[in-house]
Amino acid sequence: MVIEEAEWVGWSSDALEKAAEEGPLVINPLIFAEVSVRFPTIEEVEEAFPNDFFIRAPLPWSAAFLAGKCFLDYRKRGGEKRSPLPDFYIGAHAAVSRLRLLTRDARRYRTYFPTVEVIAPD
Repeated sequence: MVIEEAEWVGWSSDALEKAAEEGPLVINPLIFAEVSVRFPTIEEVEEAFPNDFFIRAPLPWSAAFLAGKCFLDYRKRGGEKRSPLPDFYIGAHAAVSRLRLLTRDARRYRTYFPTVEVIAPD
């Protein structure tokens, strides 16, 4: 979507458009931070994620707890420590807030957050 990788731009655009037709599009500070590295200014990030199209949601404390527990489970299963905890926080936010999650990395989210509706290029 924002990061225009040739092989994924079509799928991402179509999936985002369909998701917008089905319900609100929500971003949180972690998602904002992850995509911000592609932009030189905050104004450009805000332009890419306009307030009239995206709901900016805070991160619930219950999501922090769930993220920690799922990350611990991941580590116990042999997951690498370098795997980013923010991904677990994003999944936990979707789980506790009953949000859908648009991602190309569906396996981890489906494994650790089975209640989340994952939109992915299966």
